[in-house]
Amino acid sequence: MWILGFVLCYLAIVVAVFGAFGPAVTRLPLERRRPGVKEPETGLTRVTGATVESIDRVLGDRGWSQGFASALERAGIKLAPAEFVVLVASGAAIAALFAGLIAGPVLGFIALIAAPLVAKLLLGFREGKRKKAFADQLDDTLQLLAGGLRAGHSLLRAIDAVSRESESPTAEEFARVVNQTRLGRDLNDSLDETAARMGSEDFSWVAQAIGIHREVGGDLSSVLDEVGHTIRERNQIRRQVASLSAEGKMSAYVLVALPFVVVGVLVLTSPSYILRFVEGPIGFMLIALSAVMLTIGSLWMRKVVSFKF
Repeated sequence: MWILGFVLCYLAIVVAVFGAFGPAVTRLPLERRRPGVKEPETGLTRVTGATVESIDRVLGDRGWSQGFASALERAGIKLAPAEFVVLVASGAAIAALFAGLIAGPVLGFIALIAAPLVAKLLLGFREGKRKKAFADQLDDTLQLLAGGLRAGHSLLRAIDAVSRESESPTAEEFARVVNQTRLGRDLNDSLDETAARMGSEDFSWVAQAIGIHREVGGDLSSVLDEVGHTIRERNQIRRQVASLSAEGKMSAYVLVALPFVVVGVLVLTSPSYILRFVEGPIGFMLIALSAVMLTIGSLWMRKVVSFKF
């Protein structure tokens, strides 16, 4: 029963976090709907605001605000670092409370410790998903950009058109480039920062091509077509490699999961057999040796089935 309660608690956290990180519904503020009417502050609002301000000061004093904000930005989460910390802390407290009530204080403490790790994993998952979407949209982005240049638009105007006609995250990133350029930042610097933030080597080529064109001139639309052709060929090779290595990755996943599955089955069917491992020092030594061997084997198989090009 405690396993079911633990799983249900974490499923609730995942649903809550994804709901909070999902696309926000745009609502018209109260001061615009009713001019002169200020939204009343409740006690919970004041406590939450004071907590967020305190956490924001702590993060700023320790120099963590910039890195935290960059991580949230790369993941596409439109929250301040202090607000995210409050959200994760609230989720951890709720998970610990429910887990403690259902299965005892030990599991509650484990849930309290594991909640920040789950939040970190969710951040990494969203960041990777956003970068992959940007890379998949890059071919269409270059076609839109080259088409705008052929239509007679300036480079900045073509980038603005891409930001309005593309999907997320390309639309958000190009809109940011346009806004930064309008505020006086150099276009090449904005494009290079976008390429670094999205971790896209292909887009860094595009930024270099645009920078060279701004210095020496030429037909930028033809250059973008050639870069787009190269990127399409790279993506085709990347997909072929991914399909060929899928079998090896699946085999690695099965081999890594197999020991845990066997132990779980033995715990349910023959717990006395598994308890022999924790009755003496030899059993603990075998558990430690198994963990080391499993870690080494996992890293080895990950290295074998991972390709970088």
